[in-house]
Amino acid sequence: MMKTILLAGTMAIAAPAFAQTAPAGAPAAPVTAAPMAPATTTAPQADTTATAAAQTTPVTPAADATATASTQPADSTQVASAVDTQFGQYDKNADGKLDRTEFTSWMVALKTASDPSTKAESAETKKWVGAAFAQADTNKNKSLDKAEVTGFLNQGQS
Repeated sequence: MMKTILLAGTMAIAAPAFAQTAPAGAPAAPVTAAPMAPATTTAPQADTTATAAAQTTPVTPAADATATASTQPADSTQVASAVDTQFGQYDKNADGKLDRTEFTSWMVALKTASDPSTKAESAETKKWVGAAFAQADTNKNKSLDKAEVTGFLNQGQS
């Protein structure tokens, strides 16, 4: 379950970045999510039956490609891309590793994205982050590199 929450949170944060493409060599710009405009359906005016049906058929969120994509699990390439994109944002001292504090801020942000009622200072959240850090720190050096974070987030995928 923790892996699912982490993965869902990562993808929720990274989804706007995946949706955009930049020309090669272009600097990356900060990405902000904008509300989507409601979907509209138009039909040729000559066919009044099709127009009436299109106007009375409600557009459901499940039909929205963005909603469908966010419910599907990310593959390992998407997870690796999300880690590459976000790792530097949480590596405050730019040493290429995340210490427990840096990792905690990232995991709390991910968990909050999937569960807004998350409290960073709660005992439950601290226990959850501690367990996640211990599981991700495969070489037990008390820091996480990109490979460890990517491997941790990819666990549970087949």
